[in-house]
Amino acid sequence: MHLALYQPDIPQNVGAAIRLAACLGMRLDVIDPCGFPWDERKIRQSALDYRDHLDLMRHSSWDNFKIVSAGRRIILLSTKAALPYLDFEFQADDILLAGRESAGVPEHVHEAADARVFIPMRAGFVPSTLSMPAPWLQVKPCGKPPEKLDLCHGARLMKE
Repeated sequence: MHLALYQPDIPQNVGAAIRLAACLGMRLDVIDPCGFPWDERKIRQSALDYRDHLDLMRHSSWDNFKIVSAGRRIILLSTKAALPYLDFEFQADDILLAGRESAGVPEHVHEAADARVFIPMRAGFVPSTLSMPAPWLQVKPCGKPPEKLDLCHGARLMKE
């Protein structure tokens, strides 16, 4: 499974995604243009010592990414999706695509995705970075869904 970031806005979030992808053994794709100047030294600094432990691929555009990703399903993580990720059948070679922190993805990217899923959370809350909810997505394909989870559309509620 790969993790892809569509034109990320925040370099520290890219660093967190690098750490996450390295820990989970995922390749990380970054689709340019980023909302910040890419500085390899600063990226390495925010990624700590993890940068050398993963396959990081940068793509000059969405079109370039689509060419390189041909034959693999692109699963868009979207607050506009109707399907919770727990109800989706992931495949080992899927690409999990996250949009810009500030704006998500444009409509043509939504349309190009093979599927769209959302990560249920409490209403009114958004994680500060994709690296917080993304491990849930890695657990589901492994057949070990989290316990104590009640779903309602767009909200994650923990039972006491």
